[in-house]
Amino acid sequence: MAATGDAAPDFTAPLANGDIEEFTLSERLDDEAPVVLAFFPGAFTSVCTEEMCTFQDRLAAFDDLDATVYGVSRDSPFTLNEFRAQNDLEFGLISDLNKELIEDYDIEMDFDDLGVYGVAKRSVFVVDGDGEIAYSWVSDDPGVEPEYDEVEAAVEELA
Repeated sequence: MAATGDAAPDFTAPLANGDIEEFTLSERLDDEAPVVLAFFPGAFTSVCTEEMCTFQDRLAAFDDLDATVYGVSRDSPFTLNEFRAQNDLEFGLISDLNKELIEDYDIEMDFDDLGVYGVAKRSVFVVDGDGEIAYSWVSDDPGVEPEYDEVEAAVEELA
């Protein structure tokens, strides 16, 4: 599992930002670091919606620290654009439709009782300008949200 102090696995994936663009982590670090990658199991579910809306509510604090927030899930970029629109999210959402990021960050989980497999554990990684994971949080309980103050403090330490 990707952890604090590790090199962040680099990736290229679709970015839903109202349009659909290609996103490559290593290419964004010079201008956007620290980067907050907030993985969530699925759009339009209660806890995931609450989490992404909470990041939106706190976006000004991350902006003040020159950090960039991205949500990440296995949903298609089209689904993520609709999710952004319905929840007035101003930050981009990265589509891991092929679950490559979930595998690279080693955060895969299943909802056996629902027949849903290979989604992201709720996780947050803060990546610094050198591509190192400065903060990591991974939950085995999909109903638990991250400690937002901890994420913000980790970003603040990099400022």
